[in-house]
Amino acid sequence: MAYFDASSAVPLHPVARQALLASLDEGWADPARLYREGRKARMLLDASREAAAEAVGCRADEVVFTSSGTRALHTGVAGALAGRRRVGRHLIVSSVEHSSVLHSAEVFEADGGAVTRVAVDRAGAVDPAGYASALRADTALACLQSANHEVGTVQPVAEVAQVCRAAGVPLLVDAAQSLGWGPVEGDWSLLAASAHKWGGPSGVGLLVVRKGVRFAAQGPVDERESGRAPGFENIPAIVAAVASLRAVRAEAAQEAVRLRGLTERIRARVPELVADVEVVGDAVRRLPGIVTFSCLYVDGEALLHELDRAGFSVSSGSSCTSSTLTPSHVLKAMGVLSEGNVRVSLPPGTAEADVERFLEVLPETVAGVREKLGAPAPVTEGGAEELLVDSLGKRCPVPVIELAKVFGRVPVGGTVRVLSDDEAARLDIPAWCEMRGQQYVGEEPAATGTAYLVRRVS
Repeated sequence: MAYFDASSAVPLHPVARQALLASLDEGWADPARLYREGRKARMLLDASREAAAEAVGCRADEVVFTSSGTRALHTGVAGALAGRRRVGRHLIVSSVEHSSVLHSAEVFEADGGAVTRVAVDRAGAVDPAGYASALRADTALACLQSANHEVGTVQPVAEVAQVCRAAGVPLLVDAAQSLGWGPVEGDWSLLAASAHKWGGPSGVGLLVVRKGVRFAAQGPVDERESGRAPGFENIPAIVAAVASLRAVRAEAAQEAVRLRGLTERIRARVPELVADVEVVGDAVRRLPGIVTFSCLYVDGEALLHELDRAGFSVSSGSSCTSSTLTPSHVLKAMGVLSEGNVRVSLPPGTAEADVERFLEVLPETVAGVREKLGAPAPVTEGGAEELLVDSLGKRCPVPVIELAKVFGRVPVGGTVRVLSDDEAARLDIPAWCEMRGQQYVGEEPAATGTAYLVRRVS
């Protein structure tokens, strides 16, 4: 089985396993106690904090260990907003942040705060000017991920940090996807990360709050972790997390070159091997191991199941793989095709042979899923000036399939009106037009659902 879902979790690094087992015998006691066992545990915790600070590029007393990366983000956002409440109640986030940040923003908004969501381009990147224009006199905090978890696009953190610093606004960086590859550049103020993203054990997060940043921890607190992460520290897991971070950093430069070559091979060959595919994310400014593409006329969940049967563990941002039946918020913000979405994220050590086998299996797998769904064959004969496609009650990718089946029947200049009540159609029909070189006219309200208008231009 080839595991290609490193963006979700990286297999435990051998160094992490060794450190975890070794520290189970030394790090079980309460590090706040003065007796021998407590002092041993404190030494392990202090050494881990020093090593983590070195890897991040900060002071040791700025590092806090939390129970997860999600908890680090929730704590960081809430604490920074509370600490700067006198400044105002305005928060800035990008539209492609991890759901942990977006959920924090929703809670803040429900409590009366104001949130500005900065748009991204079609590659998934923000423009620093977007943050500059979003800044207000009452802005308490800005948030930006260092790299996107779904498409791998690296964000201009240093430039955004400079803009925020000039305005006196702290920037919180979600570095979960990138910290294993290197420190985050720029004059940021807060940083969060998660150990299982770089090969450490799950259940360990990292929160960094720079000195001078106003911060007020929310909820019940105690004396541990500067009052910012209450509860007994899991010292063996923390030791293993930091040990693995140092280990992957030592291998990062060489492994990044190798993985980048493999993902570039996937980016180039998938459109050659499979028709009607859109490769998404920035082609240059991206993490080494992530490549994402979407396939027209494909059910994402069915495709993932078939790839799993073929021996490949991949993930998807397709709406069809979600119980909510709505597209990934990242793909939606980018305005790219969401149906049949596949995210390949290669962990360090991925074999070249596994990538080649994936490229061999993919075309037949996609073709099989399309055949089951009745994907369209080309139609060229002329017909009515306008056709109506009723796709009410049908979910992705069926509305787009039905559009494609009849599109060739209208002459150049003619239109197809697609009725759909599936939220994904609002994203996937314009994406189909973009890929096909046809004109997306827009949408109109209908008695039930929405009517999407497409004009044939060639």
